[in-house]
Amino acid sequence: MRLGLYPCKLLPNTRAATAYKDSLVHERHRHRFEFNNEYRELLGKAGLIASGTSPDGRLVEICELADHPWMIGTQFHPEFTSRPNRPHPLFRDFIEMATKTIRVGDQRPLPLSSNA
Repeated sequence: MRLGLYPCKLLPNTRAATAYKDSLVHERHRHRFEFNNEYRELLGKAGLIASGTSPDGRLVEICELADHPWMIGTQFHPEFTSRPNRPHPLFRDFIEMATKTIRVGDQRPLPLSSNA
């Protein structure tokens, strides 16, 4: 199990690097699972970018999709350091992207069942 603060090296020109405005960040972890590197090359060819890794490049910390407005997955917990008046960089940029992508009133109706 990985617990505590770990460094994460960011790939330049990715959404993660743009959000953090830095090349090395430290984030808090609490998990037992890791990205399976056996699929790293295959997923990379399909458009998954390992945009944040451990400094030695062995552990994938952040992934994002190349052709999606905002699909970022992390191994760490950005909510641990986010505050209402000081949001985590990934949350801040997610909200910014959402406001540019979907305007108020443009959302499709939810397919709610009449049996509810």
